[in-house]
Amino acid sequence: MQYTSTITWKHHGDTPFNAKTYDRTHELQFGGGSTITASSAPEFLGKAELPNPEELFTASLSSCFMLTFLYLAAMKGLIIDEYAAEAVGTLAKNSEGKMAMTEVVIKPRITFQEQPQPAVLEDLFKKAHDNCFISSSVKTKVTVQAGF
Repeated sequence: MQYTSTITWKHHGDTPFNAKTYDRTHELQFGGGSTITASSAPEFLGKAELPNPEELFTASLSSCFMLTFLYLAAMKGLIIDEYAAEAVGTLAKNSEGKMAMTEVVIKPRITFQEQPQPAVLEDLFKKAHDNCFISSSVKTKVTVQAGF
């Protein structure tokens, strides 16, 4: 399986092209046709109101974890009424001294029709983490802090 995205950036002639002034705004188009406008993080001279790669990375891990968790819960016959999660990604120097997304903490809040036993939830969280395609693809530490 392959998944595609296309990125487009253009220089706008009214802004000088140098390291401090070029516009970081760009378009991301996904294989299904959706497009979003993104930028770099404000700390890297981007626009705060637009998503940035660090936020998209964090959201990707959180989305993958949720989708894996929902699937595993459904396979166990558990019924989930609502799933919401805050995810916080940390950009810091890694063990090699390079800037990297070193950790993503996912804080799910899940409403079940019938609350499962704590041991069942722990097992689901572990399996969702272990089977999430995105967290299996990165070196970033992914932590789940459940609050139900």
